[in-house]
Amino acid sequence: MSSRESILSKIKALGQEVKPLPEVPVFDSEGDPVTVFGTSLQNNKGSLIFKEELWDMVNSGAFPKVYSGSKLLPDLKSVDLPEDPHDLEDLDLAIIDGQLGVAENAAIWLDDENLGLRAVPFITQHLVIILEKSQILNNMHEAYEKIGLQHSGFGVFIAGPSKTADIEQSLVIGAHGAKSLKVVLV
Repeated sequence: MSSRESILSKIKALGQEVKPLPEVPVFDSEGDPVTVFGTSLQNNKGSLIFKEELWDMVNSGAFPKVYSGSKLLPDLKSVDLPEDPHDLEDLDLAIIDGQLGVAENAAIWLDDENLGLRAVPFITQHLVIILEKSQILNNMHEAYEKIGLQHSGFGVFIAGPSKTADIEQSLVIGAHGAKSLKVVLV
């Protein structure tokens, strides 16, 4: 018998009573989810932009190395996705699709389906996420309920540009990832 099996058999032998999980209450939402999402995003130091502004960003020349994995707004990239994530070390702008957004905190769920490489949203200097308005949920309870129905090898919520206040308790934007987050709602 392996150590694992031994431990599990001892736990089963305790005869603990199975108790049901507590009921999670339904939380009422306040206001239009899209409007609340925009306000939450601003509070997180991110911003909403229009499709036209994204086109202007990509065509301005300010971002020489642009990767886009977006299916919602195709034809925006200047580079293809390499096999080795280390080759993205000088990526200026990444444009990816989000699966869902959360109004209460502007968190956007990303999983393997739309990332290409898991490093993309973290290694880029600037990040743009394309999100369908219909995929904005009111709160994290709704988000986890929806995510629980999906199978993914990797997933992450992103709720703004990278930031930390660890260094002398001063807020630093872009310390551990993207310096900016812009969201385009379609």
